[in-house]
Amino acid sequence: MKDFIDFLYAALPWLCIGLLLAVFFAQSARRKKDNKKNENYSTEGMALGMCFGTAISTAFGNNTGIGLSLGMLAGLVIGSFIEKKNVDD
Repeated sequence: MKDFIDFLYAALPWLCIGLLLAVFFAQSARRKKDNKKNENYSTEGMALGMCFGTAISTAFGNNTGIGLSLGMLAGLVIGSFIEKKNVDD
């Protein structure tokens, strides 16, 4: 069981990075297909997610790298659902 947990800790950041890239490419393809300039808070969400992920993983004594990558993934998903309002309109 310890070997499985060690493997999970080693593979989880890579899995999160793969999911993060998949979301980035899907958003980019959707924007090119629709020719829309709708902006969202995905980068801000990633930055805040990294901060909160690091803080939470440090507080609970877990691996900081896993908290960082999971926080970044969660922040990207949450931030991509919130669209920016255009002040020019």
